[in-house]
Amino acid sequence: MAFNKYTERQIEIMEAATLRIDKFGIQELTIKNLSNDLNLSEAALYRHFKSKNDILLGLLNYFIFDMQNRISIILCDSNKTPTEILRELFASQLTTFEKKPAIVSVIFAEGIFQFNKELSEQVTTMMELMQTNIGNIIKKGQDEGVFNKLLGVSATTTVVMGSMRMVVLKWKLSGHQSNLIKDGQTILNGLLKLLEK
Repeated sequence: MAFNKYTERQIEIMEAATLRIDKFGIQELTIKNLSNDLNLSEAALYRHFKSKNDILLGLLNYFIFDMQNRISIILCDSNKTPTEILRELFASQLTTFEKKPAIVSVIFAEGIFQFNKELSEQVTTMMELMQTNIGNIIKKGQDEGVFNKLLGVSATTTVVMGSMRMVVLKWKLSGHQSNLIKDGQTILNGLLKLLEK
């Protein structure tokens, strides 16, 4: 479902769910707790979403939809170098997390999602979307002679994604007290020193 097909009330419910997850953990996301947060009856909430998993699917769909849009805007300028594209992609992800920190709690709850096929597939889709795009940037950089080929595209992509994940995890565990953007730029600068010829 495209994000623009959600109603205003559904968006409000998803945002409240995200805040609850961020504040109390995903185990505290229940229909009862969420209906209390929103001053809605449980029956009213069920009119908008069939289940807690349906809400979580909506959150993941939203993030994927948003990520696809942001990435496509970054990639549409063919005059950018692979280094510039990678910097913009990194900055876009980290800025999004900084603006909506609660979404990180949802994304980092993928261990819980492994027991739900639909949720697990959405997390996989999200990771594959980022992996494919970063992989394409790395390949372009290697093909153009901007990035060295000491590591293959797949291994380099894993290092870049893993580095981004560690920066975000550190920020999340610090209670959003560390400087996400600055730390992300520092890590990316170090990675680019290793990647660039």
